[in-house]
Amino acid sequence: MKLRTHTLGCKVNQYETEFVREGLVGIGYVDAQAGDQADLCIVNTCTVTGEGDAKSRQVIRRMARENPAAKIVVMGCYATRAPEEVAALPNVTEVVTDKRELPDLLGRFGVTDVPTGISGFGRRHRAYVKVQDGCMLRCSFCIIPHVRPQLTSRPLTDIVQEVARLVGNGYREVVLTGIHLGHYGVDFNRLKPKSEWTRLSHLLRELVELPGDFRLRLSSIEATETTRELIDVLAENPERICPHLHISMQSGSDSVLRRMRRRWGSRRFVDRCRLLQDRLHRPAITTDIIVGFPGETEEEFEETIAVAREVGFSKIHIFPFSARRGTPAADLPEQLPKSLKQERVRRLAEVETELRDRYFDSLRGTPLRVLVESPLKSTVGGNRYVGTSCRYAPVELTTSEEQSGEFIDVIAGRHVDGKIQANA
Repeated sequence: MKLRTHTLGCKVNQYETEFVREGLVGIGYVDAQAGDQADLCIVNTCTVTGEGDAKSRQVIRRMARENPAAKIVVMGCYATRAPEEVAALPNVTEVVTDKRELPDLLGRFGVTDVPTGISGFGRRHRAYVKVQDGCMLRCSFCIIPHVRPQLTSRPLTDIVQEVARLVGNGYREVVLTGIHLGHYGVDFNRLKPKSEWTRLSHLLRELVELPGDFRLRLSSIEATETTRELIDVLAENPERICPHLHISMQSGSDSVLRRMRRRWGSRRFVDRCRLLQDRLHRPAITTDIIVGFPGETEEEFEETIAVAREVGFSKIHIFPFSARRGTPAADLPEQLPKSLKQERVRRLAEVETELRDRYFDSLRGTPLRVLVESPLKSTVGGNRYVGTSCRYAPVELTTSEEQSGEFIDVIAGRHVDGKIQANA
């Protein structure tokens, strides 16, 4: 039996697809190769934007067209939000509306020994590990709390065993991810005294003690969860935990943040970043910013640029506001025209390039541990590779195919076209 999978969206989705794939491979399914007709297709969908819905439908229709005899199982946030709409698409035989049902899904396909985690991550050199699901916030622009509302943290022992297994199988970087990563353990702690709470910092303290040559990286986290306890763990384990946090800002304007229903103002965000920068050696701070939120004035946009400069982000993921049906922000007055949003995206992208270059300049002469990942396509002779440094900066270096997926220690040199050049 041949299996084909397709994932849209976030790191959590990618992990969940791999969880299902491994379970099915364990009972005899094999991955369909290019040109093969699959017997079963798994599509993991995204609904963050209307475009995510559209891309999900396109993938399902293409799967049905290219694999006409296949059963198609659809999971993910779009499947949760609009199950009837998904079920009506060609060849869809099952719609999974709750990710907590994945073990049951595997059981219906004959998997009797449902895994508690994964042991590999395809051909990638870094593995994602989902530690938590669900979000209880109600940001006015976000649909995700409506489709993943239940906070659910995985048992600490299961995560530790999973990371140990991945490290044993050769993965040198493990990225901890969740829908709301900083709320790991919140569901465990509701009936416990504070002295017995389990939080993300406790999980990290367990993981750093595992043997092996590997490092941990955290995916997106909120400013309020960048606690002193968490920063202490990072500061005490600089070789094991990457000095990089992706702290989601969304806007640097307090008035926009209030319309977004975020939980803090810009000064608190900056203070948390300063605390991180004071404790760690040249940490990388990356972020998300939404441009053109309803009613955003030129002054509010300039406030966002000012905060971005003050923090000194090394990378900014820039999103023009997209009205998501079913969210309060979609019904706000003063929706901005597309042309204005595009113009602000361009201006912020220029600032991002400036800040990135400034951060890369600050790393010159600094030792970096690089995970070698892929050869440069334009390389003659095949000895130039690109890897990801501990500080999330892409690094170009000379090495060999044998080192792909391994660590190499280099000294940061100058940067060219967004990549740091490694010095021996």
